[in-house]
Amino acid sequence: MTVQGRRPGDQRVRVQRTQPQEFTVRAPRRIRKPPSAAPSLLAAFAILIAIGTVLLMLPVATRSGEPTAFVDALFTATSAACVTGLVVLDTGTHWSPFGQVVIMLLIQAGGFGIMAGSTLLLSLVVGRRTTLRNRVIVQESLGGLQLGNVTWIVKRIAIFTFVAEGIGAVVLSAAFLIGGEAGGVGNPLGLWWGVFHSVSAFNNAGFDLTGGFQSLVPFRDDWVVLLMHGLLLVLGGLGFAIVGDALTKRRWIRFALETKVVLATTAVLLVAGAVLIGATEWGNPATLGQLPAEQRALNALFESATLRTAGFTALDTGALLDQTLFVVMVLMFIGGASGSTAGGIKVTTFSVLLIAIVSSVRGQPSAEAFGRRIQHQVVYRALSVVLLSIGVVFVVAFLLTVMNPAPFVETLFEAVSATGTVGASTGITSDLDTPSRLLVTATMYAGRLGPLTLVLALAARARPVAYRPAVESIRIG
Repeated sequence: MTVQGRRPGDQRVRVQRTQPQEFTVRAPRRIRKPPSAAPSLLAAFAILIAIGTVLLMLPVATRSGEPTAFVDALFTATSAACVTGLVVLDTGTHWSPFGQVVIMLLIQAGGFGIMAGSTLLLSLVVGRRTTLRNRVIVQESLGGLQLGNVTWIVKRIAIFTFVAEGIGAVVLSAAFLIGGEAGGVGNPLGLWWGVFHSVSAFNNAGFDLTGGFQSLVPFRDDWVVLLMHGLLLVLGGLGFAIVGDALTKRRWIRFALETKVVLATTAVLLVAGAVLIGATEWGNPATLGQLPAEQRALNALFESATLRTAGFTALDTGALLDQTLFVVMVLMFIGGASGSTAGGIKVTTFSVLLIAIVSSVRGQPSAEAFGRRIQHQVVYRALSVVLLSIGVVFVVAFLLTVMNPAPFVETLFEAVSATGTVGASTGITSDLDTPSRLLVTATMYAGRLGPLTLVLALAARARPVAYRPAVESIRIG
């Protein structure tokens, strides 16, 4: 069969042979994951403490011109950066103006870093754009703030901090200038005292410049100084999230659940602490017993506020009765609100467990408060923080008891104060030997960063479960 006289196969088709080509395939670039918030938080504070230690070791940092020993400088820098307030060297007499400025800057950086939580760290480490997972972690660490611009949140925290400290500095400077405690009436040193004490009070640090390890004892009859310190440390102990939510919504029914829990628990702790301290110390001639009745009430309320979150005191803590020290230890262990400058296990942690207990007694299947249900994961995290904190206090108190001859109650008080980063002391801090000072230094670092980093780590490890194991009962009680 032909087609127009041609048969199949009459033509040959030559296909051009292509030359082999070579391709170079590069190995895929390894994607670097941004560091998690918890290690970044630990590293940032370690660097801050190291810088502060070096500066405080300089001869210019002391009034005598002699360099400070490494352990003492490390202890002071850690106490300032972790806004604790425990001191082995008197702040007003040992450190020069340069050293006092370094301490104040450490307090400011440490307090602001803690209050900002991991937000500031994420903005520096991750960059301007943060992942949804990191924002969720930030939201949990800052008390339920809505997911949004990290920079906006940090700016708001900065404004809140400097406005509160500015008002406090003006009021306290005027009080110190008029009172004359800072070198005489009208002495410009009162201005510096006002700024330093305002920063220290708002950040719940407890450092003071009165000298002689007196704290605020010379001002126990000064209503302006005590009330201003108390207001600053309460604001710092509440934190930006709680104060911001209260000022924005202004009505109790519109407050977030955490705001309601924190405000209610804080009020109860303040009143209950004042009543218990007043009841136990009312007739103690070494503390409240030597004051007029109206000043006793003022100082009892002030001690209830400051000994829960800061290291200021208008009474001789070493003269408090043992039952009062026990009440104070409970207050120090609880501390202030999450995302604030205060320490302790946090008011929210304590409240969550208390709500869970009350709900369990009522027979409710989950923890409920103010018409809202708290997730089981939050209760588990709160329980983890409390039990681990108790374990730290037990270990530190045991080691301090072995290494020092001080009475057990005073040693336990020191351990709780360091773990809760409160800064209150019965007077044994300056008598600690070198190993004990290093132990307390490590305790302040762990107590300041432990609860927050633990919550961040637990939140980061949360994973949805594909299945649930079978249920089996265990006897309790």
